[in-house]
Amino acid sequence: MAQAYSEIVLDHFKNPRNVGEISDADGIGEVGNPMCGDIMNVFIKVDGDRISDIKFKTFGCGAAIAVSSMITEMAKGKTLDEAMKISNKDVAVALGGLPPNKLHCSNLGADALHSAIKNYYDRKAGKVRILDTGREEHITSREAQACYCPYCEKRVEEESPFCIFCGKEMPHEHDH
Repeated sequence: MAQAYSEIVLDHFKNPRNVGEISDADGIGEVGNPMCGDIMNVFIKVDGDRISDIKFKTFGCGAAIAVSSMITEMAKGKTLDEAMKISNKDVAVALGGLPPNKLHCSNLGADALHSAIKNYYDRKAGKVRILDTGREEHITSREAQACYCPYCEKRVEEESPFCIFCGKEMPHEHDH
């Protein structure tokens, strides 16, 4: 028999906290598992070294939405170092547990938060440009004719309809 969702999971699914997008976010985390259909975006504002605001947009199941809501509640007000220490296990415990077939959602939540923090540090160091909300061409390596996702910069198969790492739709407007 399948394990039921806890009251906490149901509450965060039915009444998610911090839903939305921060248009001038200091860091953006985008992760997804298109095979199961869950895609999470986390947006953070940083004041000093603390997360002063955090929002999420998630396409996925009820557990994925609850995880996204909980991760934002857990991270808000924390220092960046404290937020980086939030693990998938911490999220699952805070939600009162998740069914075994939904534990991967807690991984996505922690990964999205950590990705947003890493994006903040990379932006601050001038390593990455701020992501546009519009579509971008994906990056092609001249040496190997390989394609890279313009959003997470991981290597993807040529002509993939989406990035298997971050779940973003892949534009294919290039010649090589």
